[in-house]
Amino acid sequence: MISGRDLTTKDSQLLSIMLHCLSDFERISDHAINITDAVTSLHEQGLTMSDQGQVELNSLGVAVRDILDLTVNVFLENDIKHASDVEPLEEVIDDLVMEMKQRHIMRLRSGVCSMEAGLLLEDILTNYERVSDHCSNVAVTVIEIQSGEMDTHEYLNQHVKTGDQHFKDEYMRLKRIYILP
Repeated sequence: MISGRDLTTKDSQLLSIMLHCLSDFERISDHAINITDAVTSLHEQGLTMSDQGQVELNSLGVAVRDILDLTVNVFLENDIKHASDVEPLEEVIDDLVMEMKQRHIMRLRSGVCSMEAGLLLEDILTNYERVSDHCSNVAVTVIEIQSGEMDTHEYLNQHVKTGDQHFKDEYMRLKRIYILP
């Protein structure tokens, strides 16, 4: 039993990180199931997305895969240095999702995409965005526990809203990499 033993500072930090991140990883898996269900519904209903919509979704999928890989490595390695790289990518993913939603509306208006497929696309986009949100939570948890503070909202306000230089530089670098075709 862990509670009956003295933990080193490092072990205590690792335990805290695990306990705080467990629900985020569980939610990520829930969103993965939701995405799978939406894609299955597309196929079962015989719906297709426009070629452009599919290409855009594939591009977003690369960004989501990359943030997941980065987050898992940050968690497994307790890597505070790379943890600060997660939030700029999360913001880029938010931007991509918003842009895809706007592009989808234009395709709907021009008759290139169906409303039914669009609803499933919306579901996929929402779940992708939430996956990136949970990745952000994991990275911030690693940073905060290492620093001895646990105020996620304050951390995000200080580093995102006021835009520290690392965040700004990394965000701009990632904006040039993750673009919709």
